[in-house]
Amino acid sequence: MTTAARSSNPFRVLARHRNFRIFWTGQTLSQVGSWAQTMAVGWLSLQLSNSAFVVGLVASVGAVPIVLFSMHAGAMVDHGNKLRIVRVTQSILLLQAALLWLVTITGQVSIPILLALACVQGLSSAVEIPARQSMIIQLVGRDDLQPAIALNSSGFNLARVVGPAVGGLVIARFGIAWCFALNAISFVAVLWGLFRITLPAPERANMVRLTVTGMHELLSRSTVGAAEGLRHLATPGPVRDLLALVTVGAVLGAPFLTLMPVIARDQLGLGASGYGSLLATVGVGGLVGALLVAGPLSHAARKGRVLMTAALAFPTLLLGFAYTTSVTMAYVVLLATGVAMITFNALSNGVLQLLVEEQYRGRLMAFYSLVFVGLSQAVGSFAIGALARVVTAPHAIALAAAALLVASLYAMVSSNFWRR
Repeated sequence: MTTAARSSNPFRVLARHRNFRIFWTGQTLSQVGSWAQTMAVGWLSLQLSNSAFVVGLVASVGAVPIVLFSMHAGAMVDHGNKLRIVRVTQSILLLQAALLWLVTITGQVSIPILLALACVQGLSSAVEIPARQSMIIQLVGRDDLQPAIALNSSGFNLARVVGPAVGGLVIARFGIAWCFALNAISFVAVLWGLFRITLPAPERANMVRLTVTGMHELLSRSTVGAAEGLRHLATPGPVRDLLALVTVGAVLGAPFLTLMPVIARDQLGLGASGYGSLLATVGVGGLVGALLVAGPLSHAARKGRVLMTAALAFPTLLLGFAYTTSVTMAYVVLLATGVAMITFNALSNGVLQLLVEEQYRGRLMAFYSLVFVGLSQAVGSFAIGALARVVTAPHAIALAAAALLVASLYAMVSSNFWRR
C-alpha cells in the first residue's frame, strides 16, 4: 500500500477522487437542507394538530415504504445504472420539497398532505439510499471505500449539527415554508453535481435503461432478486453475524434519540434550546467518530476488534446517560455515545461492502437502509415510546441498552469475525 493510501488524513479521498469530491460536497449540502426540513415538518405537524401522536405519525410514516420495498429496490439497483437511479430519485425528492413549500406558503398544507408527501419521500428514499450507498465504491475504488464511507458519515453528522440550527434561524426570520424551499434548493446543487460525475465504462455496461420497457424489466426482476439477496445475506458467515448485530443495534440503540426531549425536560430540566444542544452534542461526537474511521482507523489491522469495542461501548454509555441528572455529565456521555455509535455504524458499513460480492452490494445497502431507517423508526422508536409509557423514559432507555449489551456480548463470544 502506498504512503498516500496509509495517510491518516481523513480528507485525503476528497483530494484523490474528483467524482467523490463532487458527490460528497453535494450530499453534505443536501443533508443540511434535509435536517432543516425534518425539523420544520415536526414543528409544522405540531402546529397543525397539537398532538404528539400525530407528530410521531408524520415522522414515522416515511419509514414504512422503506420497510416494505427496500429489498425490492436493492434488487433494482443491482440491475440498474446506479448513477442514473440516484439522479432520478433526487429529482423526485426535489419536487417533493418544492411541493411542500408551495402548499405551506399558500396556506393549503394539512396533516393528510404532510402524510402523503412523507410517503413520497419514503418511496423515493427506499430506492435512492441503496443506490447512493452502493455507488460509492464506483467513485473511489475498493482501497478507499472505508474512508469514503466514513467521510460520508461525517458529512451526515455535520449536517445533523448545522441543519436544525439553520432551520431554526430560517423559521424565526422567514417562516416554516422557507425551510422547505431551502431543502429544494439544496437538491438543485446536488443534481448539478451528479450530472458532472462520470463513471467508468464497467458501471455503464450491461445496465437496464430507465425507459418504460427498462423499468418493467427491473420490476419483474426485483421480487426474485430480493428473495435471492435475502438468502445470500442470511448465509452463515461474517456478513450474517455483522448484519445481525447491526439490526439489533438499530432497533434497540438508535431510538434513544426519540426519548431525548423527555430526558431533556423531565430529568435534566432543559428547555427546547437545551434539547437542541443535546442533539448537537451527539452530532459532534458522531462527526469525531466518522473522522476517526476515515483517518487512523481506515487502515487499522484489526477492524473486527475495533467494531466490537464500539459495539460494547455504545450500550454501556447509554446506560450511563439514562440515569444521569447532571447536565454537564449528560453532554460528556452523549459526546462519547456519538463517537461510539458512528464508529460502529461507519466501520460496519464499509466492512460489509468489502465482504459482500459486487452483484449483491445494492441489496446489502437496501437491507442496511431497511434496518437503520425503516426498522429503527417504524419499530424501534414506537417500541421504546410504548415502553416509556409503562416504565418511564430513563428505564426504557436503560432496558433497551441492557438488551443491546447482552446481544453484543453474545456476538463477541459466538463469532470468530470479531477477532479479526
